[in-house]
Amino acid sequence: MSASAGPTDAWRDARPDREAGPGGVDPFDPESGEIDDQLDLADRAALRRVAGLRTELEDITEVEYRALRLERVVLVGVWTEGGARDAENSLIELAALAETAGSAVLEGMIQRRHKPDPATYIGSGKARELREIVVSTGADTVICDGELSPGQLIQLEDVVKVKVIDRTALILDIFAQHARSREGKAQVELAQMQYLLPRLRGWGESMSRQAGGRVAGGGGIGTRGPGETKIETDRRRIRNRMAKLRREIAHMGVARATMRKDRERNGVPSVAIAGYTNAGKSSLLNRLTGAGVLVDNALFATLDPTVRRVSTPGGRTFTLTDTVGFVRHLPHQLVEAFHSTLEEVSRSDLIVHVVDGANGDPEAQIAAVREVLAEIGAGDLQEIIAINKADIADPDVVARVQRREPHSVVVSARTGEGLDKLLAVIERDLPRPDVKVTALVPYEKGKLVARIHDEGEVDTVEHLPSGTLVRARVHAALAAELKQYVPADAP
Repeated sequence: MSASAGPTDAWRDARPDREAGPGGVDPFDPESGEIDDQLDLADRAALRRVAGLRTELEDITEVEYRALRLERVVLVGVWTEGGARDAENSLIELAALAETAGSAVLEGMIQRRHKPDPATYIGSGKARELREIVVSTGADTVICDGELSPGQLIQLEDVVKVKVIDRTALILDIFAQHARSREGKAQVELAQMQYLLPRLRGWGESMSRQAGGRVAGGGGIGTRGPGETKIETDRRRIRNRMAKLRREIAHMGVARATMRKDRERNGVPSVAIAGYTNAGKSSLLNRLTGAGVLVDNALFATLDPTVRRVSTPGGRTFTLTDTVGFVRHLPHQLVEAFHSTLEEVSRSDLIVHVVDGANGDPEAQIAAVREVLAEIGAGDLQEIIAINKADIADPDVVARVQRREPHSVVVSARTGEGLDKLLAVIERDLPRPDVKVTALVPYEKGKLVARIHDEGEVDTVEHLPSGTLVRARVHAALAAELKQYVPADAP
């Protein structure tokens, strides 16, 4: 082939066995002036390479290793109350949330205002300054430390010209990344749709079109008429999906409710581990029970509750439940969507409130957790403060928390420090069986004696020829089963 040969010449030379067309004309000869329009099926369906478009690198050193592109974000918060330290801690936490979601934080700014601007959250002048910062840093996203109204999101985006999200959307995104179980995914999706519904918006005619009459696709009776706009259709679909998710979550919660009722019927006390996200709740559960729950130095690593059985040094048996972590300004959509999961906390007999002793402001975290506990109806439950991470915490901070929280225990889930004392305090605070019984249990009913030991408090045990004489305190359901074995001369 000559150097001046074109693509048609290359194609023709590559097929030397091609027969000439009608009249001896080569259909691929540009000089013949004719193109055969009756190519066989194989030729018409063939995928042929076009010369000169190959971009494969010849030198391996030229390979560019491309990592998944992280969003480059700028953080902005409005400081309306409290001190400067509180505002800075809130923005530091927002930065940790952004990094957990997979973003690279470039800048963080706080504005002092009496209340957020109703139009752009930070005011028009500050919004223009924020635009300059976005341009200078090359950011592609702005994250606001608060929940913005739909109007604030739109108007702030119009000024900064990049995507704007708020704290609620960021937390929902992290939950979506960490959801693993079917129930967890459904709960997160429901929360996201609750957040999205009032913020659904469109641009131009794409959301204003109406589909009625024949335009609706000939649906017949019930489909003709003025129709509905595109945005109305999307809202209706979201509401239908939300209704379906609520039904699925309620159905999935039946199994957990059944197991909880079985534990209540058997008189097994329940203890819930609650606390701020990344305080070490899952580590504590693993240390006490060997549950093997995922432990990660990340916010909201645990979304699905885990229940394990634990025994105290004195022989009391109870269940220990690991739950989702809380955070400042936890979105109400999540509280509603995770209602069935959070019931494990509200229906427990005792709460072990895990506090990150290594945090600079543990008191603020305690207040935030108690606010959520009150919201789910668990604010009046008895609470044990477990100050975790004692091995790396500042002793002065730990001492300060202990002074404010007298009913507290200092522990370390990593080293095991203080766990024996924590179990002893749990045993002391667990609810006591309230029915005194004296029963002569036949030896063939040994499982019943084991239940008395597991579920009650045994005072004395005597082994008689006719069976085991047990004096104990048990719950009402077990007392009813033991009634037939009560001796006639028992007090």
